[in-house]
Amino acid sequence: MSSVGTVLASSKRVRQKRSQKTYDALIATTFKLLQQREFDAISIAELAQKAGYSVGAFYARFRSKDELFDALLAQHLEDRHTARTRIFADATDEKLVGHLMEDLVDYYWTRRRFWRAALIRSMKEPKFWEPVRRQGLEFGAWLIERISGRAGRPLTEPEQANVRFALQLTLGTINNTIINRPGPIFMEQVLFVEQLTRAFRLVSGYDTVAAKAPSRRGARVSSATPRA
Repeated sequence: MSSVGTVLASSKRVRQKRSQKTYDALIATTFKLLQQREFDAISIAELAQKAGYSVGAFYARFRSKDELFDALLAQHLEDRHTARTRIFADATDEKLVGHLMEDLVDYYWTRRRFWRAALIRSMKEPKFWEPVRRQGLEFGAWLIERISGRAGRPLTEPEQANVRFALQLTLGTINNTIINRPGPIFMEQVLFVEQLTRAFRLVSGYDTVAAKAPSRRGARVSSATPRA
């Protein structure tokens, strides 16, 4: 490559890096603003100013706030995948469910305004929810694989249905609490995590399925870490 070509290629890489930096800053700033108020109350001008860029820089990367929200959802999915992969890899069988429930509640409580906006949009645009649904199915598959490893055998279809329904109850309870706050136990209470953990273990059969494999009882199964 000629010296001119090298300079041009280097300049392009710098521009791309700067563009990605701006994109990431807008996403991070939006999540930060969502800790204070609802998505609809955040203006593009305010977002750009808080991120340290111009409104033009925003529109160079997003055509609208809807497109920005699509990017927020993509970041959410990536963050959830990363967190769950880490927990599945690090947690013992005995502590896995507790760690997963604590992570779920902490994450969705911290980002409750983002998630409330996502739930509302999903009611208007069902296709918007498809990536979330696919990730939920993946989460269920990881749990089934882990419990199968703990039991030392494949789960039966009814047992798999129990695991998936326990996850559905967990996520549904979180969603309902974020939207309606019905009480009497709220997400910011330690008791919420404790009760969610207890409910998941009961409905999924997390402990009873493993108890049917006496030769493996009490053993840690590390081979059931989900594949990325």
